[in-house]
Amino acid sequence: MGARILLVDDDALLRRSLAFSLEQAGFRVHTAASAEEALAVAARERPDLVLLDIGLPGMDGLEDLRRFREVLGVPVVFLTARRRELDQVVGLELGADDYITKPFDTDVLIARIRAVLRRVRGASASPPPPGRLVVGDLVLDLEGRTVTVAGRPVVLSPKEFDLLYTLALAPNRVLSTETLLAQVWGAEYEGQPETLYVHIRWLREKIGEDPEHPRRIVTVRGVGYKLVPQG
Repeated sequence: MGARILLVDDDALLRRSLAFSLEQAGFRVHTAASAEEALAVAARERPDLVLLDIGLPGMDGLEDLRRFREVLGVPVVFLTARRRELDQVVGLELGADDYITKPFDTDVLIARIRAVLRRVRGASASPPPPGRLVVGDLVLDLEGRTVTVAGRPVVLSPKEFDLLYTLALAPNRVLSTETLLAQVWGAEYEGQPETLYVHIRWLREKIGEDPEHPRRIVTVRGVGYKLVPQG
C-alpha cells in the first residue's frame, strides 16, 4: 500500500484535483479544509506525511505546523501562494521538510513528497552512528545529534545538523553547492540553491560566526563551501 498523505487546504477545487493526482501516483489520501479538521483526521488516520497550506482559516499554518510536529512527529511539506523569502525562512526554521509555492507542477510536488519520505524512512531504518566527530573545537555527538563549539552547546535543527555533519566529514575540503544539496536534501533539489544558502546563514549565526566575515564555514565563490577547523 502507498504512503498515507493528509492534504490540508481550504481550496476545495485544489483538494479534489490534487487528491486525485496523488491517488493516481499510488498514495492514499485524506483531506481537510481547516487546521482543526486536519488535527482530528490526523489523529484518526496517522498519515505518513502532511501537505499543509500555510494560510489556513482559523489557525495560522505555522502554528499548525508546530502542533503537527510536536504531536505526530510526521514530515510536513508547506503549500503556499506566498512568495516572500520570509515565509520560506520561517517555515524551514520551524521544521518544515519542504516548501513549494503555488502554482506548482504536480509531478514536481510528487517527486518532492517521495524524496521526503525516502529521507524519513532511510533515517528510521539506519542505526544511529556511534561516537563523535571532532573538527578543531567543534564536536558533533553523532548518536545524540548534539553540537558544541569551544565547549558551548549549540541547538541546531535536524537539517542544520545534517548540513554541518556533511561539511565536518571533509574538513578543509570544498564541497560544491550541488553536492551539498544532493547529500543533505536529495537529488530533487538540483538547481535550487536557495535552501542551502538559508541554512548556511543560520549555521554561521548559531555557531557564533560573523556572517559578513566567516572563518569556520567559508564560501568558495562560484564553487561551494568548506569547514575550516578552529581552536
